[in-house]
Amino acid sequence: MDNFRTIKAEGNHEIIINKSRFICSMKRTDSEAEAQQFIADIKAEHPKANHNCFAYLIGNTNSIQRMSDDGEPSGTAGVPMLEVLKKQQLKNITAVVTRYFGGVKLGAGGLIRAYGSSVSEALNAIGLVEKQMNQLVSIDTSYHLSGKLQNTLAQSSYLIQSIDYTDTVLFHCIVKVEDIEQFKLDVTNWTSAQAVITLGDKAWMEMDITD
Repeated sequence: MDNFRTIKAEGNHEIIINKSRFICSMKRTDSEAEAQQFIADIKAEHPKANHNCFAYLIGNTNSIQRMSDDGEPSGTAGVPMLEVLKKQQLKNITAVVTRYFGGVKLGAGGLIRAYGSSVSEALNAIGLVEKQMNQLVSIDTSYHLSGKLQNTLAQSSYLIQSIDYTDTVLFHCIVKVEDIEQFKLDVTNWTSAQAVITLGDKAWMEMDITD
């Protein structure tokens, strides 16, 4: 799977609009079965709610997209919820908005805004991350080159995970998979080809999204 955006953690957020409670619950879901189980869990948690509308995206290309208005007028809940998830370019995520009716009808336009806002505000409250596939890389170099290399790495987009000091200096770095070849070129230039670069395991990392 390519790098993708998702929520930082499972969570929920509540807003009140014209006396109606809208509780948006979100969870990372890697399969449709997980999404459906989460929806069932939320419905069981709120058995007296008037509506438990949902939307989810599954797959690296969002090959599975489902939504439900759960009794609200057609197109006023599931669609705006799904559109917010897609606009944020999220993947493998399920959102359920539980509504407790407060006695004031919102109309079709009001419902669309309410359900969209519920998801949008929940995303802001929970936070977003980008899951990036990274390569662990070690750089073995001499002491006389290590200081300059450390400073250069610190000022670059590459991350230093740790440093081992033995007969030589061993930098353990984390590099995006797509940047590996450039990383090799950079280190070779920075050390005048006086370093040994060794590729290690690949691993997912989560980076906070602040935009």
